[in-house]
Amino acid sequence: MAVETHTLQGLYEEHFQFVWKSLRRLGVQECDAADAVQDVFIVVHRKLSEFEGRSRVTTWLFGIAMRVARDRQKLAYTRRRVDDEDAVAACVDEGVDLFAEAERRQGLQLLEMILDTMPLEQRAVFTLFELDSLTGEAIAELLELPLGTVYSRLRLAREVFQKSVARLRARDQRPGSGRPRPPPPPPRQSGIRELGPTDVAEGELPLRRVAAGGAV
Repeated sequence: MAVETHTLQGLYEEHFQFVWKSLRRLGVQECDAADAVQDVFIVVHRKLSEFEGRSRVTTWLFGIAMRVARDRQKLAYTRRRVDDEDAVAACVDEGVDLFAEAERRQGLQLLEMILDTMPLEQRAVFTLFELDSLTGEAIAELLELPLGTVYSRLRLAREVFQKSVARLRARDQRPGSGRPRPPPPPPRQSGIRELGPTDVAEGELPLRRVAAGGAV
């Protein structure tokens, strides 16, 4: 069976969005994402002749993206800033519900803050399952991991997520912190039977609700 021939230009055009999204899921901030994508494809250019097609292209690219994200973590590239407030203000849509948008952004910031507490390997599995709705089998194939390892990392990441949510909820319900937050809705059904009924805490806050700006 002939090995498919890839070019840098072809990979860039076909997989740019995949690489961008993967880097964001792995904790690269939006203001750094363009540079990080460039870093990924610099590595692709350097290593392309060594790619023998033994794994899927997306698996190879995701592995490179993880290394780039880890390097940027070590170099403290996680900046939160707005480079040009005037440019941002000029793009404001007056038809947007500003209160709803503020809640959404607050939810996204909260989500990023919680995800930043996770080891990169757990974060990768957690976000692929919860945000991208991949199955355990698909994640195992993408990351080239045993299925049991995927389930283990997902379980550990959920524990981190739940503990972070519990701390934030306790903080918000302290006297003087404002009105107590309402209880969260029932958890999303994961579909992963191997995790068992006791692996997800009762009253778990679904990740999608946090990302949408829901109450903690």
